[in-house]
Amino acid sequence: MTALVLLFIYAPLLLVVVNSFNADRTFGWPPKGFTLEWWGRAFDSEGVREALVNSLWVAVVSTVISLILGTMLAMALQRYKFFGRDVVNLLVILPIALPGIVTGIALNNMFTTILGVSLSMWTVIIAHATFCMVTVFNNVIARLRRMNGRLEEASADLGAGVFTTFRLVTFPQLRSALLAGGLLAFALSFDEIIVTTFTIGAGDTTLPIWILQNLFRPNQAPVVNVVAVVLIVVSIVPIWLAQRLSADSVGISAGRARARAAVK
Repeated sequence: MTALVLLFIYAPLLLVVVNSFNADRTFGWPPKGFTLEWWGRAFDSEGVREALVNSLWVAVVSTVISLILGTMLAMALQRYKFFGRDVVNLLVILPIALPGIVTGIALNNMFTTILGVSLSMWTVIIAHATFCMVTVFNNVIARLRRMNGRLEEASADLGAGVFTTFRLVTFPQLRSALLAGGLLAFALSFDEIIVTTFTIGAGDTTLPIWILQNLFRPNQAPVVNVVAVVLIVVSIVPIWLAQRLSADSVGISAGRARARAAVK
Protein backbone atom coordinates (compact mmCIF):
# COMPACT_ATOMS: atom_id res chain seq x y z
CA MET A 1 0.00 0.00 0.00
CA THR A 2 2.86 2.35 0.78
CA ALA A 3 4.40 1.64 -2.62
CA LEU A 4 1.10 2.36 -4.36
CA VAL A 5 0.66 5.64 -2.52
CA LEU A 6 4.22 6.74 -3.35
CA LEU A 7 3.70 5.75 -6.99
CA PHE A 8 0.48 7.78 -7.10
CA ILE A 9 2.34 10.82 -5.74
CA TYR A 10 5.60 10.65 -7.69
CA ALA A 11 4.54 9.21 -11.06
CA PRO A 12 3.03 12.57 -12.16
CA LEU A 13 6.25 14.33 -11.13
CA LEU A 14 8.24 11.89 -13.25
CA LEU A 15 5.86 12.59 -16.14
CA VAL A 16 6.56 16.32 -15.84
CA VAL A 17 10.31 15.62 -16.01
CA VAL A 18 9.91 13.42 -19.11
CA ASN A 19 7.65 15.97 -20.85
CA SER A 20 10.26 18.69 -20.34
CA PHE A 21 12.37 16.72 -22.86
CA ASN A 22 9.46 15.49 -25.03
CA ALA A 23 9.89 16.57 -28.65
CA ASP A 24 6.11 16.45 -29.19
CA ARG A 25 4.52 19.82 -28.35
CA THR A 26 1.24 18.04 -27.51
CA PHE A 27 3.08 15.65 -25.15
CA GLY A 28 2.03 12.49 -26.97
CA TRP A 29 2.72 9.27 -25.07
CA PRO A 30 4.99 7.44 -25.37
CA PRO A 31 7.39 10.17 -26.52
CA LYS A 32 8.51 9.79 -30.12
CA GLY A 33 11.68 11.74 -29.46
CA PHE A 34 13.52 13.90 -26.98
CA THR A 35 14.87 17.42 -27.31
CA LEU A 36 16.54 20.17 -25.29
CA GLU A 37 14.66 22.88 -27.22
CA TRP A 38 12.24 23.63 -24.38
CA TRP A 39 15.11 24.00 -21.91
CA GLY A 40 16.80 26.47 -24.26
CA ARG A 41 13.60 28.48 -24.60
CA ALA A 42 13.15 28.52 -20.83
CA PHE A 43 16.66 29.89 -20.24
CA ASP A 44 16.19 32.46 -23.02
CA SER A 45 12.83 33.65 -21.63
CA GLU A 46 13.14 37.00 -19.89
CA GLY A 47 9.93 36.35 -17.95
CA VAL A 48 11.26 33.06 -16.56
CA ARG A 49 14.59 34.63 -15.55
CA GLU A 50 12.86 37.54 -13.83
CA ALA A 51 10.47 35.21 -11.99
CA LEU A 52 13.37 32.97 -10.90
CA VAL A 53 15.38 35.90 -9.54
CA ASN A 54 12.34 37.21 -7.68
CA SER A 55 11.62 33.79 -6.15
CA LEU A 56 15.24 33.40 -5.02
CA TRP A 57 15.28 36.94 -3.59
CA VAL A 58 12.04 36.43 -1.66
CA ALA A 59 13.12 33.01 -0.37
CA VAL A 60 16.55 34.21 0.81
CA VAL A 61 15.34 37.37 2.57
CA SER A 62 12.34 35.68 4.20
CA THR A 63 14.62 32.87 5.36
CA VAL A 64 17.04 35.32 6.98
CA ILE A 65 14.16 37.07 8.77
CA SER A 66 12.76 33.71 9.84
CA LEU A 67 16.13 32.59 11.23
CA ILE A 68 16.45 35.70 13.39
CA LEU A 69 12.88 35.84 14.69
CA GLY A 70 12.45 32.07 15.00
CA THR A 71 15.64 31.69 17.04
CA MET A 72 14.77 34.57 19.36
CA LEU A 73 11.26 33.24 19.94
CA ALA A 74 12.50 29.71 20.58
CA MET A 75 15.05 30.86 23.14
CA ALA A 76 12.52 33.12 24.88
CA LEU A 77 9.85 30.43 25.13
CA GLN A 78 12.26 27.65 26.14
CA ARG A 79 14.53 29.50 28.56
CA TYR A 80 12.08 31.82 30.34
CA LYS A 81 8.77 31.43 32.14
CA PHE A 82 6.30 34.31 31.90
CA PHE A 83 2.58 34.93 31.88
CA GLY A 84 0.96 33.94 28.57
CA ARG A 85 3.88 31.82 27.35
CA ASP A 86 1.58 29.02 26.13
CA VAL A 87 -0.58 31.52 24.26
CA VAL A 88 2.46 33.01 22.54
CA ASN A 89 3.63 29.50 21.61
CA LEU A 90 0.25 28.79 19.99
CA LEU A 91 0.25 32.09 18.11
CA VAL A 92 3.75 31.41 16.76
CA ILE A 93 2.88 28.02 15.23
CA LEU A 94 -0.65 28.97 14.14
CA PRO A 95 0.27 30.51 10.73
CA ILE A 96 1.56 27.20 9.35
CA ALA A 97 -1.60 25.41 10.54
CA LEU A 98 -4.04 27.89 8.98
CA PRO A 99 -5.17 27.37 5.36
CA GLY A 100 -3.03 29.41 3.01
CA ILE A 101 -6.01 31.23 1.54
CA VAL A 102 -7.05 32.44 5.02
CA THR A 103 -3.53 33.69 5.74
CA GLY A 104 -3.38 35.37 2.32
CA ILE A 105 -6.70 37.19 2.74
CA ALA A 106 -5.79 38.31 6.26
CA LEU A 107 -2.40 39.67 5.18
CA ASN A 108 -3.90 41.35 2.11
CA ASN A 109 -6.43 43.15 4.33
CA MET A 110 -3.70 44.17 6.76
CA PHE A 111 -1.42 45.59 4.06
CA THR A 112 -4.05 47.34 1.91
CA THR A 113 -6.74 48.32 4.41
CA ILE A 114 -5.13 48.75 7.83
CA LEU A 115 -1.59 49.85 6.91
CA GLY A 116 -2.39 51.36 3.52
CA VAL A 117 0.74 49.82 1.97
CA SER A 118 0.98 49.07 -1.73
CA LEU A 119 1.57 45.38 -2.49
CA SER A 120 5.09 44.61 -3.66
CA MET A 121 7.83 42.01 -3.31
CA TRP A 122 8.45 43.28 0.24
CA THR A 123 4.89 42.44 1.27
CA VAL A 124 5.47 38.96 -0.15
CA ILE A 125 8.66 38.64 1.92
CA ILE A 126 6.87 39.66 5.12
CA ALA A 127 4.02 37.27 4.35
CA HIS A 128 6.40 34.35 3.73
CA ALA A 129 8.32 35.09 6.92
CA THR A 130 5.14 34.60 8.99
CA PHE A 131 4.98 30.87 8.19
CA CYS A 132 8.66 30.17 7.37
CA MET A 133 9.50 31.35 10.88
CA VAL A 134 7.59 28.37 12.28
CA THR A 135 9.96 25.82 10.71
CA VAL A 136 12.97 27.57 12.24
CA PHE A 137 11.20 27.89 15.58
CA ASN A 138 10.32 24.18 15.70
CA ASN A 139 13.88 23.08 14.86
CA VAL A 140 15.55 25.44 17.31
CA ILE A 141 13.22 24.77 20.25
CA ALA A 142 13.59 21.01 19.73
CA ARG A 143 17.38 21.39 19.87
CA LEU A 144 17.22 23.65 22.94
CA ARG A 145 15.22 21.00 24.79
CA ARG A 146 18.02 18.47 24.18
CA MET A 147 20.89 20.81 24.99
CA ASN A 148 22.82 20.66 28.24
CA GLY A 149 22.32 23.99 30.02
CA ARG A 150 25.26 23.32 32.32
CA LEU A 151 27.70 24.29 29.57
CA GLU A 152 26.21 27.78 29.38
CA GLU A 153 26.21 28.04 33.17
CA ALA A 154 29.88 27.05 33.23
CA SER A 155 30.64 29.69 30.61
CA ALA A 156 28.90 32.34 32.71
CA ASP A 157 30.73 31.18 35.85
CA LEU A 158 34.04 31.60 34.03
CA GLY A 159 33.21 35.23 33.29
CA ALA A 160 31.84 35.09 29.75
CA GLY A 161 29.10 37.58 28.92
CA VAL A 162 25.72 36.74 27.40
CA PHE A 163 26.78 37.34 23.80
CA THR A 164 30.11 35.57 24.24
CA THR A 165 28.35 32.53 25.72
CA PHE A 166 25.89 32.51 22.84
CA ARG A 167 28.66 32.81 20.22
CA LEU A 168 31.02 30.21 21.67
CA VAL A 169 28.70 27.77 23.47
CA THR A 170 25.06 28.06 22.40
CA PHE A 171 25.40 28.81 18.69
CA PRO A 172 27.73 25.87 17.86
CA GLN A 173 25.15 23.51 19.37
CA LEU A 174 22.32 25.18 17.42
CA ARG A 175 24.19 25.38 14.11
CA SER A 176 22.78 22.26 12.44
CA ALA A 177 19.24 22.99 13.71
CA LEU A 178 19.45 26.51 12.30
CA LEU A 179 20.74 25.22 8.97
CA ALA A 180 18.00 22.59 8.75
CA GLY A 181 15.30 25.10 9.67
CA GLY A 182 16.67 27.64 7.21
CA LEU A 183 16.69 25.11 4.36
CA LEU A 184 13.11 24.11 5.08
CA ALA A 185 12.06 27.77 5.25
CA PHE A 186 13.77 28.43 1.90
CA ALA A 187 11.96 25.50 0.27
CA LEU A 188 8.58 26.60 1.67
CA SER A 189 9.05 30.16 0.46
CA PHE A 190 10.41 29.28 -2.96
CA ASP A 191 7.36 27.29 -4.11
CA GLU A 192 4.62 29.15 -2.18
CA ILE A 193 1.76 30.32 -4.42
CA ILE A 194 -1.45 30.81 -2.39
CA VAL A 195 -0.24 33.44 0.07
CA THR A 196 1.89 35.00 -2.70
CA THR A 197 -1.19 35.47 -4.90
CA PHE A 198 -2.84 37.69 -2.28
CA THR A 199 0.24 39.71 -1.30
CA ILE A 200 2.14 40.33 -4.56
CA GLY A 201 1.99 43.54 -6.56
CA ALA A 202 0.30 43.77 -9.95
CA GLY A 203 3.52 44.06 -11.94
CA ASP A 204 5.54 41.50 -9.98
CA THR A 205 5.82 37.75 -10.41
CA THR A 206 7.51 34.74 -8.89
CA LEU A 207 8.21 31.35 -10.44
CA PRO A 208 5.03 29.63 -9.13
CA ILE A 209 2.94 32.65 -10.20
CA TRP A 210 4.54 32.52 -13.67
CA ILE A 211 3.65 28.83 -13.99
CA LEU A 212 0.03 29.54 -13.01
CA GLN A 213 -0.25 32.38 -15.51
CA ASN A 214 1.21 30.38 -18.42
CA LEU A 215 -0.10 26.89 -17.63
CA PHE A 216 -2.95 26.97 -20.13
CA ARG A 217 -1.18 28.82 -22.93
CA PRO A 218 -0.41 26.27 -25.68
CA ASN A 219 2.78 28.03 -26.82
CA GLN A 220 4.16 28.12 -23.28
CA ALA A 221 3.14 24.62 -22.16
CA PRO A 222 6.51 22.95 -22.96
CA VAL A 223 8.40 25.76 -21.17
CA VAL A 224 6.08 25.41 -18.18
CA ASN A 225 7.21 21.80 -17.81
CA VAL A 226 10.84 22.90 -17.73
CA VAL A 227 10.13 25.56 -15.10
CA ALA A 228 8.19 22.99 -13.08
CA VAL A 229 11.21 20.65 -13.11
CA VAL A 230 13.43 23.48 -11.86
CA LEU A 231 10.90 24.20 -9.12
CA ILE A 232 10.85 20.51 -8.12
CA VAL A 233 14.63 20.29 -7.90
CA VAL A 234 15.05 23.55 -5.98
CA SER A 235 12.35 22.45 -3.53
CA ILE A 236 13.58 18.88 -3.02
CA VAL A 237 17.28 19.58 -2.47
CA PRO A 238 16.87 21.83 0.62
CA ILE A 239 14.38 19.42 2.17
CA TRP A 240 16.74 16.47 1.59
CA LEU A 241 19.65 18.39 3.10
CA ALA A 242 17.55 19.42 6.09
CA GLN A 243 16.51 15.81 6.65
CA ARG A 244 20.13 14.66 6.53
CA LEU A 245 21.20 17.38 8.96
CA SER A 246 18.41 16.49 11.39
CA ALA A 247 19.24 12.79 11.18
CA ASP A 248 22.94 13.46 11.72
CA SER A 249 22.28 15.65 14.75
CA VAL A 250 19.99 13.02 16.30
CA GLY A 251 22.62 10.36 15.65
CA ILE A 252 25.31 12.49 17.28
CA SER A 253 23.12 13.08 20.34
CA ALA A 254 22.35 9.38 20.63
CA GLY A 255 26.04 8.53 20.30
CA ARG A 256 26.94 10.94 23.07
CA ALA A 257 24.26 9.46 25.30
CA ARG A 258 25.57 5.96 24.70
CA ALA A 259 29.13 7.13 25.40
CA ARG A 260 28.12 8.71 28.71
CA ALA A 261 26.24 5.52 29.66
CA ALA A 262 29.31 3.42 28.84
CA VAL A 263 31.54 5.62 31.00
CA LYS A 264 29.16 5.33 33.93
